[in-house]
Amino acid sequence: MSTEIQEMPEQGEIVLATITKVMDHGAYVTLDEYDDIQGFLHISEIAPGWIRSVNRFVRDGEKKVLLVKKINSQRGDIDLSLKQVSKDQKKQKLKEVKKFEKGKTILQNVQEKAKLTDEEVEKLEDSIYSKFDSVYDAFISIGRNGIESVKELKLAKKTATVIEEICSKIKLPSVEIRGIMEVTSTRSDGVEIIKKILLDVLKKDSTVDITYLGAPKYRLSITAEDFKSAEKSLKPIIEEIESNMEKKKGSFKFTREESKKTREN
Repeated sequence: MSTEIQEMPEQGEIVLATITKVMDHGAYVTLDEYDDIQGFLHISEIAPGWIRSVNRFVRDGEKKVLLVKKINSQRGDIDLSLKQVSKDQKKQKLKEVKKFEKGKTILQNVQEKAKLTDEEVEKLEDSIYSKFDSVYDAFISIGRNGIESVKELKLAKKTATVIEEICSKIKLPSVEIRGIMEVTSTRSDGVEIIKKILLDVLKKDSTVDITYLGAPKYRLSITAEDFKSAEKSLKPIIEEIESNMEKKKGSFKFTREESKKTREN
């Protein structure tokens, strides 16, 4: 007789589930992160208002982000809700799942290249979770800051070498904020003045890029790890260009464009 205790989600937790059986009064699902244990999504928790057909909202094989509404651990019943999950909660959950899958894939790559046993990989994973929220976050950190940034994990030399090699090939997630600068000068040497001011900015910061669009317009873009860091860098750069142009009796105008986020590999 097995004495192993099945791990259960907590009430109020947001989970990823797979629809396994659609019925008139609801749908049975399996929880992807909990060894596919079964839960039930009642018709009243699928969508607001009266539902004529459950199949309009959920179908067999579909993945859904659900809220754990109620748990009866003695009976093993898990009641779930779809309608109580907000768009932000759904987005955040799918992001977490995506990061988990990416971390899992990279870890498998490390195991193959370093020829680690399952036990060694499990110890490595436990070690990573002692410092990071996810395996993926750990590899991104190493990709950005080098293997020395995780020296407290005390990785074996062979494992560290393989991880460093793999992380060096990961396309690091980043964001880009940008805008259009209109820079003008009526002085006879105005072109040279503008050129020098913009080149000085480029020399100071490798995250900055300036593209000539045709007088008097230039596109200024800044790439960073996140939007907060990018915004922090943008302000002093704009102030510097504007100040230097004013000193040279020129004019400066900056108009923001839509920011964008790079795709994470």
